[in-house]
Amino acid sequence: MTTQAPLGLTFASLGALGARSVPHLAALAEDLGYTSFWTAEANATDAFTLLGAATVAAPLLDLGTGIVPMQIRSPSLTAMSAASLQALSPERNIYLGVGVSTPIVAGRWHGTQFGGSPLAQMREYLNLLRELLSGEPVTFEGDYWSVRKFRLGVRLGDRRPKLVVAALNPQMLRLAGELADAVLLNYVPASHVQTSTDEVREGGDAEIFAYVHAGVCDFSEAAPYARRDLFAYAMADGYARMFRHAGFADEVDELRERYASGDRSGAVEAVSDRMVQAIDFIGDPGQVHSFVQSYTDAGVDHPILMPLPWGQDRRSVAEATIRAAVDAS
Repeated sequence: MTTQAPLGLTFASLGALGARSVPHLAALAEDLGYTSFWTAEANATDAFTLLGAATVAAPLLDLGTGIVPMQIRSPSLTAMSAASLQALSPERNIYLGVGVSTPIVAGRWHGTQFGGSPLAQMREYLNLLRELLSGEPVTFEGDYWSVRKFRLGVRLGDRRPKLVVAALNPQMLRLAGELADAVLLNYVPASHVQTSTDEVREGGDAEIFAYVHAGVCDFSEAAPYARRDLFAYAMADGYARMFRHAGFADEVDELRERYASGDRSGAVEAVSDRMVQAIDFIGDPGQVHSFVQSYTDAGVDHPILMPLPWGQDRRSVAEATIRAAVDAS
């Protein structure tokens, strides 16, 4: 591996390959020199089941959730799940990545209350999680969660799951710096990493992780997928704010104006080539390798490849991308 930073791989973009592909992909990542394997959780496979399968196939990999929404898992259940993974992999790092999610995921799909105070909710969730993972009896009365005389039944050694917060905008970035072991950036271009890091440092010394979106694809074939992907995220207020701060205010404003006027196809087309190549990069193996490296150069401690499987043969595209990230040849 030419990159000096640890490199992770996420399954979050590869759901179309099916859950049964996880052991193969984890083993491939381990063979290629990746150090961690991640997955997300929304309305398909649950994160902890897949990571359990991954650690059986590739026991040398650290494991990470990126992310699980805090609204759909009680703190006690989240602590139990993370502790179970740690017990299965006692010598590996377990990165417990949590985030605020969206009203669609938390509310419409899971029937929970999304809430109007995400910072206060996240602060309480992290503080309670840290107590629960200590293994000591916990009684906690908060504004959003409460437990009484809970004691984690999984007996762990000195190594405990590390708390990771998915964050985009200044207040959550500062909270992650203050309370978490690491922050996970997503859809953040390399050019915006330093700005995000500065906000984290206002809160503390959390490590900087980042999802790196890239695909060894033909641009003309893959660009329409990238535009639809970025359009969908730009319609979410939190991502829209970050995209604007990262230099894509014109694209966000235009696509929202077009969508509001009923021109959805025009809104998608408002995503520029520049925006695509800054966030959902499409290129040949050497270019993908350089793109991943650009995040390390920007100050990311642990880049995590999110392969973009856009092409006729999704598996081949995904595996070519996974190989390219660690080998430019």
